[in-house]
Amino acid sequence: MIAPPDGRGLLDGKAVVVTAAAGAGIGSAVARRCLAEGARVVVSDSHQRRLAETGDLLAAAYPGRVWPLICDVTDEAAVQALIDGAAERCGRVDVLVNNAGLGGDRPVAEMSDDEWALVLDVTLTGTFRCTRAALRRMIAQGGGGAVVNNASVLGWRAQAGQAHYAAAKAGVMALTRCTALEVAGHGIRVNAVAPSLAAHPFLSRVISEEELAVLAGREAFGRAAQPWEVATVVAFLASDYASYLTGEVISVSSQHP
Repeated sequence: MIAPPDGRGLLDGKAVVVTAAAGAGIGSAVARRCLAEGARVVVSDSHQRRLAETGDLLAAAYPGRVWPLICDVTDEAAVQALIDGAAERCGRVDVLVNNAGLGGDRPVAEMSDDEWALVLDVTLTGTFRCTRAALRRMIAQGGGGAVVNNASVLGWRAQAGQAHYAAAKAGVMALTRCTALEVAGHGIRVNAVAPSLAAHPFLSRVISEEELAVLAGREAFGRAAQPWEVATVVAFLASDYASYLTGEVISVSSQHP
């Protein structure tokens, strides 16, 4: 019989790793929410300066519970070093949040092999690399733990110019479901969130302001989600309150047809 959570912070004492956590997007919001829920958090990113700035801000608010570690999810050795480094600092790895992803806006007829491959490598294969390394660690620890992947509603819905990103996110959804079945016997849960439109500082670099306005207009609330609104769902899936959820993709969206 599994006992229900005791009402403390959702993630009290858990060791959490968050990729692509620098800056002001979903990753840093997830790290902050996990810290607020009592976790110890390793924040990771491939951008050293931004990672250092984010690490400093979080460490000032939550001293002794934040460790920044550089990691490029396209580099297998760097991914392994991230998980090993997290275990060294925290004693174990309880939760992995795969937030790293790369978008773009290019019609298929104009897309190069390199553009396609880069988005798939960061967004899908990077998620695979990090998940594999974390699962090996969790299994070696005796089982238990959670992986939460950041997918997208584009894994279900079509949008022009987003074939590479949509294919990668659909792959993340499939990876989530298949992996969940494989590790359920170890007490490890694997789930995903699928935001529709989430506001972050770099969104306008890959989507025009006009297109962003159109996308926001499709949302029932007429706006994009704030990163903390996505982070709240991630923290729930990472916690013991989601103990009977695995292989699920939770839509974080107010989008209507």
